[in-house]
This record gives sequence, C-alpha cells and structure tokens, in this order.
Amino acid sequence: MNRNDPRRRKRSSLAPAALGICVFAVTVGIGAGVLLSRPKETPSEPALAPVNEISVTSAVTEMTTVPEMITETVPEETEYQSGRPRRTEKTEEFKSSRVTSKYGLLVDAESMEILATNKGSQRIYPASMTKVMTLLVAAEHLTDEDMDKKYTMSFDLLHPLVMENASRAGFDVDEEVTVKDMLYGLILPSGADAAIGLSEYVAGSEDKFVELMNEKADELGLKNTHFTNVTGLQDTNHYTTCSEMAMIMKAAMDDRLCRKVLSEYTYTTSPTEQHPEGIVLYSTMFSRMYGNEVDGVDIIAGKTGYTDEAGNCLVSYAEKNGKKYICVLAKAPDKWDAVYSTFNAYSDYLP
Repeated sequence: MNRNDPRRRKRSSLAPAALGICVFAVTVGIGAGVLLSRPKETPSEPALAPVNEISVTSAVTEMTTVPEMITETVPEETEYQSGRPRRTEKTEEFKSSRVTSKYGLLVDAESMEILATNKGSQRIYPASMTKVMTLLVAAEHLTDEDMDKKYTMSFDLLHPLVMENASRAGFDVDEEVTVKDMLYGLILPSGADAAIGLSEYVAGSEDKFVELMNEKADELGLKNTHFTNVTGLQDTNHYTTCSEMAMIMKAAMDDRLCRKVLSEYTYTTSPTEQHPEGIVLYSTMFSRMYGNEVDGVDIIAGKTGYTDEAGNCLVSYAEKNGKKYICVLAKAPDKWDAVYSTFNAYSDYLP
C-alpha cells in the first residue's frame, strides 16, 4: 500500500466527520423534497437534490429497528463441490463478542474451505453488495472500446433513485457519463445512478440486465441466490447467502477489470459540462478503514451495503502470506461493527 494514500489519515478525524455528515444530512433532507418537486416536463433543469443530501442519509437511520431476516436456510456444504465453500473439521463458529454481525462467513478463496461461519448458508438481503454482481456482469459484456463511450443520464432514471433515498455517485440530468466512470461510480460510492446507467447501456433495460445477473448466478452454481434489481434496493425476492456472496466476490476478483475497480480507494470522473473538474469518488469501504489494521493482513478490495432490512453488510477480500481470503458479513448493528468485525474475523481465524 502507498504510505501516502489518503486512507492513512488519522482515525480520530473520522468520527467528527461522520457526525458532521449526519447532521448535514438531517438538515438538508427537509429541503430535498422541495428540490424534487419540479415537474418532469423540464428534465434539462437541475431538478435533483445534490448527491450529498441523499447518499449520506442512511447514516441517520442505521440504528433503526428493522424486520427480521428471511429464514430459509440451505445446509452448508460438507462434501467437495468445485467452487463452493464447504465446512471441514477445522471450521469454527464466529464468537459473537468478536464478530457481531448476525450472519457471516470467512473462507479460503483458493480452496474454498470455510474457516469460520455464523449462519453462512442462511438467506440474507445483500443490499449494495449486489453491485459486485452488477460489476461482474457489466465487465463481461464490455470491451476496451466501450470504456470511453458515453451514456446520458436522464431525469426519469435519476428521479426515482432520489425518491428511494438510494445512494448516488452524483451524476446530473443530461450529463454524458463514460462507461468507465459508471463502473467506478457503481462501486466506490455505491452509486445507484451508475448501476442503472450501466444496465441500460449493456442490456437496454434494467430488467434485461437482471436476467443476465440471474444467468450468471446459474453459471456460477449459486443455488440460493436471486436478483430482482441491479442496485440492491430492498425486495423480498432479492436475496443470496454469505456463502454464495463469497462465490460472487471470488469470481469478480478473478476478473481483471473488476479487481481493479473493487480495489480502488479514490477515482475522479471525466470532466463534463455539469462537472468541469469531474467528481471525486471515494470507496465506501476504504473511507472506513486503511486496509492494514490487522497485523500481516492486507484488505485489498471490498463492497459495503446497507438497507433497513439487510442491516450493515460488508464483503471484503484480503491477502496474508500470499494466500487469499474472503469475508462476508451481513446484518451488523452499524457500519463500524461491520468494519471492526471484519478486522476481528481476519485477526482471529486466519492461519
């Protein structure tokens, strides 16, 4: 890791910043409805609230009491099946005092042996961890020539996302965004605007792209995963398991383009009329960690997720002594629990 990387700033600055963001979100949230009331007949006008008024609001609601998780369980594999995580005699159960998420799995990404688990085959709502699959499917349908091609953001695309309180990369109505910028906007700030834009660019519509996602799930041998959208917004028929989320993450990290995008801390989009200096995007995961907090372990990639129903989620990919590991946590009490539970999982259970 570059020791000048901005993620190495002092952690003491994070908590005040987070508090400030929460206060800001509450203050400006009231005004968002006014900004969004402009009629659809004028989509070329700046009818949408600034992105920061939307993307940070989940910080205010993270501790909300939420409905219980879906309950269907698939037994964890004990026999070898190529590519699927499986229990061995060495598999341990996560200690709840150290890993506070309700669901979790730590797996050797090469052998797919489960090192530690807690309901790792229980169905979960993946929230924005979904975007790892969105990235993987997009990458497999794009060429190098596509990277500089442009997609125009529309009012009809952006307005529903603001109404859903979905996180956005910050693209504006009528902004011409490159495919490359949408890939980074999808993962780093977890942009639903980028997710929908990519789906329409690749497949013509979100529904058609979701079909590709479910086809990819079948190809990967996922037995208990189903997608209904490209963003991870809540839907009772949109689910996976920690075990199968690990399989998705492994497939993504085996792809050169996906690995690069998932591993970036920050990225600046191309200049546009709406953003002459581009938009600086930051990884939601690396903005909460440096990646080297655990002695001897480098967390090199990952994706966060949050909805009321899913709780706080985090899938991460780490290396230790040349070996690779994947940790998936779901329904953690808050975003910091997800981060520190990830550290504890790697610290306590890696060989």
